[in-house]
Amino acid sequence: MKSESLLRELVAIDSVNPALVPGAAGETQVARFIERWLDERGLAHQWIEPVPGRPSIVSHLKGSAGGPTLMLNGHIDVVGVEGYQGDPFIPETRGGRLYGRGSSDMKSGVAAMMMAFERLRGADLRGDVILACVADEEHASIGTQAILDAGVRADAAIVCEPVGYELVTAHKGFIWFDVEFRGRAAHGSRPDKGVDAIVKAGKFLSALEDYAQDLADRPSHPRLGNGSVHASLIEGGNELSTYPAHCKLSLERRTVPGETGETVRAELEAIIQRLSESDQQFDATLISSLERNPYACPENAPIQAVVEHQAERVTGRVLGRSVMNGWTDCGLLGAAGIHSVLIGPGGTGGHSAEESVDLASVDELAEIIYHVALEYCR
Repeated sequence: MKSESLLRELVAIDSVNPALVPGAAGETQVARFIERWLDERGLAHQWIEPVPGRPSIVSHLKGSAGGPTLMLNGHIDVVGVEGYQGDPFIPETRGGRLYGRGSSDMKSGVAAMMMAFERLRGADLRGDVILACVADEEHASIGTQAILDAGVRADAAIVCEPVGYELVTAHKGFIWFDVEFRGRAAHGSRPDKGVDAIVKAGKFLSALEDYAQDLADRPSHPRLGNGSVHASLIEGGNELSTYPAHCKLSLERRTVPGETGETVRAELEAIIQRLSESDQQFDATLISSLERNPYACPENAPIQAVVEHQAERVTGRVLGRSVMNGWTDCGLLGAAGIHSVLIGPGGTGGHSAEESVDLASVDELAEIIYHVALEYCR
């Protein structure tokens, strides 16, 4: 397989995201590898590092001018390896699949991008092609945000997540919130003095369940269905013999187009207000954390038809259009006016105890990307 050697080198580099696992390696070493790979081929590049130890690499192939610009976007961070079967950074090939952390999500997509990008060096294109190997997609996407902040722009983008033989054109967004509940500390034998912050959080959780059902019952988005909400983390109290004065709940709200941070916050504030009015001892504050917008590629965006055409030409299969619930960097790219789609190799086990990718699909993806660039940037 043409892709195997490059992919093995990428997978062998520990790039666990330190925002997910404190003290983890981060993206520096894998970015250095990509930097050397570009240097060996005489390809100029930018090193963009908004946070120490969290770099992204961008390389730009200039066309003859006048054509549209295509970005190839893939993240170089991986999730943690606790519980992974075997050594996550010693890639192993079995039955035409390569195993290891990041083999699917998404160093296989990055390898395909790099292979196609190298091949495009001598192509006669009017438009530009950008290779963007970015940090931190698995947490807050500071990498893609940083390259956008640095002025990197394109007309369209292919994000090479492991979605298999589908063209993903839309996905949900998310917003993270903390809810701080305040009670009053007192000895456990003095119910007349104490206010239990954890019990007050329970009232909110009950209302949150009703809110989740309301979201499910609303008219759905034609492509992405309904928004959702769930409680993710809860902590509170100090000891068994004391009424807890504090409790914190962290929740996630998945959003669809038409829902904004302002509208979602207003709905959650209304729940808190209603509980405060019915219980004078209910005291809670809503705190916004991270917000990422939902994304839907315009139906008439040319990149969709080009990818469909070239994928069918390369594989002999019709590429089905689909959507996904999870968030990707398409959300940031789309907000910057870049028509973005997802197409990727046949990977399995992302974020799990055993991760692998079909090597033939990585080679096919590189071929598809190459021909998409030839058609789109002509």
